[in-house]
Amino acid sequence: QVQLVESGGGSVQAGDSLRLSCAASGRTFSTYSMGWFRQAPGKEREFVAAISWSGDSTYYPDSVRGRFTISRDNAKNTVYLQMNSLKAEDTAVYYCTARRGTMSTISTRYDYWGQGTQVTVSS
Repeated sequence: QVQLVESGGGSVQAGDSLRLSCAASGRTFSTYSMGWFRQAPGKEREFVAAISWSGDSTYYPDSVRGRFTISRDNAKNTVYLQMNSLKAEDTAVYYCTARRGTMSTISTRYDYWGQGTQVTVSS
């Protein structure tokens, strides 16, 4: 069982940066691939980033590649999402996720979810 708690969301201006954190419980954090998804009002949940259990591999969709960076610190049981050059269309609730096995861009393949943290970007 893994519990995930996100933090770091907030309201910023377009072009600003934010860093989200996701603290995980449990002694097996380093065996999980981690991901970030987001969901804006009236829209489906969208894949944002994923990282392998070791941190050696990452993946992003075109919409955030080059602006967002996912990383993890297995010693601290924490995964991060550094978001730069934020745009109004990045406004959403951001969710941290965990799954055993390889990275995935598909939300239904993740086993554990955090409660989400709101990111609001004003243009």
